[in-house]
Amino acid sequence: MLPSPSRRKENHKQEGPRITREKRTVLLMLRIYCHHHTLEMNSHSENRSEQYGLCPSCAELLAYAWKRLTYCRFGERKTTCERCAVHCYKQDKRDAIKLVMREVGPKMLVKHPIVALRHVWDNLRAPEGGK
Repeated sequence: MLPSPSRRKENHKQEGPRITREKRTVLLMLRIYCHHHTLEMNSHSENRSEQYGLCPSCAELLAYAWKRLTYCRFGERKTTCERCAVHCYKQDKRDAIKLVMREVGPKMLVKHPIVALRHVWDNLRAPEGGK
């Protein structure tokens, strides 16, 4: 008997240090992006999430990115999503996260230099496991 789809997915959950670090990086980037856009557009600051201090659209993007990281088929052996051979994001979410990274990347070097440098290092290192 095959396990149910939800149980099969649970077996592929990734919560190791590499995935946790990626999740933290995405959260920090989205906080900077959301705060920056709050200064430009008042509507962006309405209904902020209590848990992460993000507007609904940024909170939705965070949840989407975290879910993708949690179930990444490469797990702890993953490179950065930019270098991945498998594009698991829907096109609209991929465009949104690229915009966030493009705008926030340089700011990360000032606001969170260690996190930014680790992300750059992860992007430069050779992928493990033949990926």
